[in-house]
Amino acid sequence: MAAGTQRFPVGLLTAWTATRLLLLLFVLKFLVFPGPDVTTDVSVIYQGWYEVLRGGTYPLGDVTWQYPPGAALAILSPALLPFLGYAPAFFALVLLSDLVVLALLCSAGTRPGGAQRGAWVWVVGVALLGPTVYARYDVMVTAVAVAALLAGARHPRVMGALAAFGALLKVWPVLLLVGARKRAAWLSAAVTGSVLAALFAVWMPGAFAFLTFQRERGTEIESLGALALHVARQFGWEGQVLLNYGSVEFLGPYVDVVSMAALLLSAAAFGWLALWRLRARRFAPHTLAEAAFVAVLMFTTTSRVISPQYMVWLVGLAAVCLCFRAGRMVVPAYLVLAACLLTVLEFPVWFDHVVASDWLGVLLLFARNGLLVLATLFAALELWQDTVGLRREEVVHRPEERRPQSPDGLLDPTAPGQ
Repeated sequence: MAAGTQRFPVGLLTAWTATRLLLLLFVLKFLVFPGPDVTTDVSVIYQGWYEVLRGGTYPLGDVTWQYPPGAALAILSPALLPFLGYAPAFFALVLLSDLVVLALLCSAGTRPGGAQRGAWVWVVGVALLGPTVYARYDVMVTAVAVAALLAGARHPRVMGALAAFGALLKVWPVLLLVGARKRAAWLSAAVTGSVLAALFAVWMPGAFAFLTFQRERGTEIESLGALALHVARQFGWEGQVLLNYGSVEFLGPYVDVVSMAALLLSAAAFGWLALWRLRARRFAPHTLAEAAFVAVLMFTTTSRVISPQYMVWLVGLAAVCLCFRAGRMVVPAYLVLAACLLTVLEFPVWFDHVVASDWLGVLLLFARNGLLVLATLFAALELWQDTVGLRREEVVHRPEERRPQSPDGLLDPTAPGQ
């Protein structure tokens, strides 16, 4: 096979082109995707923020603005394509970001010890999530995260700077640093994050108003904790499902208890990550990506909110993990892909069933969230065994203790342990 074909396989490019063309046809409304219109976030909410941001301030009066200050760059980015309307320009930039991720993964797959399966995970995972992926700015953030992880081993300063920039776009990329061992990565992240945060604060007023809005969020109906409330509705619980703080949430008795339980579960997960970092003693080239994958899985699965676009983060990180032939995250990655298929079914295809908490909606959520829990547990176990626990090959090849021998060279049957 020619070198050029290895770098950019024809089959992979064909699959990406076909699936992305279909996604564009859906978001541009040449084809109609089942369920509610997922593009209103761009044509109404994002475009409304765009007008406010162009006026020189963050959307201070809009509680749905729950993003760090760097998100303004994503919302303003369609201005780079003034010859298109806001929504088409946004979709075009998401498509470009998608292609950048594919190119990064393909390039990583051609390195020594690399594999192209990571690029396939990206192509398939994004396609399974449907048009929602192109109607949110999460692909842009994921592109920054993928670039950071792939730069991590060779260029820790670049990795740290990209992780900090990503965190100012949507917070979660700060978790990429969990597995970073070199001080340069942390120092670079701290300096870059501080400088950029200061610049955003000076640029426009209200850069950090999102912190208040985010704190007031409740339990979103697609989250893990929401399953308890979906079941409670079957037994007469009197809560409501309403659009609140930018997402469809449960409101009513005991919702605060469920939200607190989710926060405690997240705290426990991050406690495990801290313990892992203290105990880890083996760091392979793939460990940085796998630690980030586990951290974001834990963050997503235990969160009070699991919006469909969150799955894009997991697909991107799973794809990076599978770019390493020696990586151990194959099973968790495939579980995430299965969860992507169920995600597009629960939103947008059958979202009305989820809102109604009927048997189909509850079953879909149990299955999707159950897959995320399994993926998290499997991934955490693999990471622990690979970096902390005793590897299987070490058990097999561990030298046995020398046993005393008799003068004729045979084992002494009277020696201890016989």
